[in-house]
Amino acid sequence: MYGNRRRAAALGVLVLLALAGCSSSGSDDDRVPGRPAQRPKSTVPYWVNPDSRAARQVSAYGKEGRAADARLIDRIAAQPVAEWIGVDDPQGQARGFTEAATRAGREALLVLYDIPHRDCGRYSQGGAADGNAYRAWLDGVVKGIGDRAATVVLEPDALPHLVDRCTPPQFQEERYALLTEAVGKLKALPHTTVYLDAGNPRWIKDPGAMVEPLKRAGIDRADGFALNISNYQTTAENAAYGKRLSAMVGGKRFVIDTSRNGNGPAPGGDDPENWCNPPGRALGTPPTTRTGDPLIAAYLWIKRPGESDGTCKGGPKAGEWWPSYALGLARRAQ
Repeated sequence: MYGNRRRAAALGVLVLLALAGCSSSGSDDDRVPGRPAQRPKSTVPYWVNPDSRAARQVSAYGKEGRAADARLIDRIAAQPVAEWIGVDDPQGQARGFTEAATRAGREALLVLYDIPHRDCGRYSQGGAADGNAYRAWLDGVVKGIGDRAATVVLEPDALPHLVDRCTPPQFQEERYALLTEAVGKLKALPHTTVYLDAGNPRWIKDPGAMVEPLKRAGIDRADGFALNISNYQTTAENAAYGKRLSAMVGGKRFVIDTSRNGNGPAPGGDDPENWCNPPGRALGTPPTTRTGDPLIAAYLWIKRPGESDGTCKGGPKAGEWWPSYALGLARRAQ
């Protein structure tokens, strides 16, 4: 009987060890990330949205038993990504994002993208109906931010489209006026940082061509400029370009969008839309203010990784979430 108990005890230990082994080996394979937490403020002070599209996708993949895919998308969900203020209820959106960020002890990162005649009628066409509509929309954003901390990236493409003459001449003076007003109203707030978009080095190849437009749009009052928004050019190339441009506009600091430039731009120059959902791209350097360069204020994820550039190469409408593209970006990240 004693021998039987010994054998039973030994068998029980083996079963427990086996279960522990299965649990241990399976935990890595089956682990589904929880709600994303805030990143250390010393690394990046911006708010991580726990209910972002990426975070929802992590949850959905977990429920479907796709733990590996959930962990890949968590590489996006776990980072602070810019919130693009939409047309409807700009005051409510700006207040909601900044209040949530403040509660978490962080700063909101916002993109304003509603300039009239936006994107020259291309994939991201739209924007305010006219200058007065834009001013009313902007006033809503300003009221929504209030005295809370926010960093605002102002109107992607608006100035580069003036330089490349995509925006018709009859709209150019109004655009400069609206951007100047936007910089002034945002900088009148007590805790708001503003960056004007200045394109990327493969688009406006001569940084000198951006100097006068930036000055006319209020760069002297703004905190600096932003590069590579929604594009794929390398961080090194943007840094070199940004330093040349900075020297021409009074030493202003700049930020670089590293959201999808991990593999650089798509190879080859035959595709006129090589900026639009190019295959084989990857997430870039995670957002941080610790750039190691006094002129580069931050590496930011301004474009939301996983959202389409437009209805090209099989993508949905611009700005819509595209899970398969998001998975590819995360899978190829270093």
